[in-house]
Amino acid sequence: MLRTLLSDLYPDDSSSKVESVSSQLLQILSQPSGDGDMATPPDRWDASDAVLITYADTMTGEDASALQCLRGFVNRHLLPFAAVVHVLPFLKSTSDGGFAVASHTLLEERFGDWSDLAALAEGRRLMADLVLNHVSASHPWVQEFLRDEEPGLSCVLAAEPDPCWSDVVRPRSSSLFTQLRGPNGPRQVWTTFGPDQVDLDWRSPEVLLGFARLLQRMVRHGVRWIRLDAVGFVWKQPNTSCIHLPEAHRLVQVLRCLLDQACQRGVVVTETNVPEQENLSYLRSGDEAHLAYNFPLPPLLLEACVSGRADLLNAWLNGWPALPAQTGLLNFTACHDGVGLRPLEGLMPQARLLQLLIGCEQRGGLVSHRMLSNGDEVPYEINISWWSAMADGGIDPSHWQRERFLLTQLLVMALPGVPAFYLPALLAEPNDLGRFRRTGHRRDLNRPQFRTAALERRLADPDADAAVLLPMLRRALAVRADQPALHPSADFKVLSSDRMDRVILQRSCAEQTLVAVHNFTASRLTLRLSRLEGDPGRPWADCLSGRTLPPQQLHSLEPYAVHWLVQQ
Repeated sequence: MLRTLLSDLYPDDSSSKVESVSSQLLQILSQPSGDGDMATPPDRWDASDAVLITYADTMTGEDASALQCLRGFVNRHLLPFAAVVHVLPFLKSTSDGGFAVASHTLLEERFGDWSDLAALAEGRRLMADLVLNHVSASHPWVQEFLRDEEPGLSCVLAAEPDPCWSDVVRPRSSSLFTQLRGPNGPRQVWTTFGPDQVDLDWRSPEVLLGFARLLQRMVRHGVRWIRLDAVGFVWKQPNTSCIHLPEAHRLVQVLRCLLDQACQRGVVVTETNVPEQENLSYLRSGDEAHLAYNFPLPPLLLEACVSGRADLLNAWLNGWPALPAQTGLLNFTACHDGVGLRPLEGLMPQARLLQLLIGCEQRGGLVSHRMLSNGDEVPYEINISWWSAMADGGIDPSHWQRERFLLTQLLVMALPGVPAFYLPALLAEPNDLGRFRRTGHRRDLNRPQFRTAALERRLADPDADAAVLLPMLRRALAVRADQPALHPSADFKVLSSDRMDRVILQRSCAEQTLVAVHNFTASRLTLRLSRLEGDPGRPWADCLSGRTLPPQQLHSLEPYAVHWLVQQ
């Protein structure tokens, strides 16, 4: 199968060259990964799985590397959230929060080394980024390109001014091309994401071979899930949008084959912050990604909390996609980037979007823009910490903040797919205004760093927000793991599609039916259990509180309350 995929990806190469590339790839990825004897279970994830998203240096201490500090903190406080730990780019880099990768072999020194990464993987799976579209201008491939030396000469995408690139979809407003100077004079290169991020030429098999070596090194040190960063942009073709081209999809298939070769239970996750149907295109065939980020969820959930109206969220949930077996969505609220707005296209009226932007700015957030091909600038993402976004817009910002925050995290746990949690959000961290002022980078509002000792003192304070919230979320994850109906692939139905004040979700399987009820208002509502699908004579139990609810009574829903109901 790999040879067939490579023939499609490189149709201009001879069959003997494709055969040679295929053999080299299999040789690179056939080295033992350390889990070759593990029996592969029927599912790659279950109801006990969650993903913790973090930078390698989110935690720092005096006498240990950043990865050592992270490992200690996770083991002390975050085990239920860390079945999978997504360590954001940890390779040596020059900019963009690690996404301008300068070396495929070296870690940033302050993070530690490969042995520290392997130690973090003990007892869990790691997720790591393959930054496919580009490398840093300081990467050896770029320097070789400027000296007209291989393999860099074949790996870097030189700018070709003749073809028409006016339809290229731009994720940022920087120049599409950048001039670099080398010993042989200036050279024009593609820089889709910025002048320090030089695009790679995936038409050359040499690029794939280089990433295969990186993948094997990662797998050897505990990585089992790979995140394909901005994969939709990797292939360029004149007179096209240069996004989601067939070759990009074929590359995902190739990388999935390579991961299968390198380790068992590997998971490919695509990161495409684009309108929903484009995002889902990497799942629908069943042989590309295993998971895709559920990008419409954060802005729709945020808007429902800010406005107190859940109608748009309910309408979207009611159209939840049917996906092939062994595929799903990675559900999240916060991440290291902003709250993306492109996934809202067709899902939110402009008037509601404008009010969302105003509401987030009132809570200390910022709005980033991107440039369209006609020169217009449109909102691209909201830069704000999830904790600050949950603040009240009135006189007392903290009013109902904890309750709104819990509601959003519990809703993520109740959805089909795998839940993911951003470490600073779990710690109820507000906008990092100090870091933003130092760097000027809007995304740094939501990329704080912690001194481990100071954070331990904060968690020891029983009144601190994180000290209150973390135990509640840990318990909810433990409850979730015990509910068959909350398995990532269990059936899903929305029971509140016509409501504005609440979201009611039904999850079901052969063993159990569970109803998750969410009050999205600051008012007390009533819930008539007899209207829920089930046996009218049997009482309901709330898995989260342990309370038993008689079926014939009206029950009060406190502001922003969440209940996971099963019949006894």
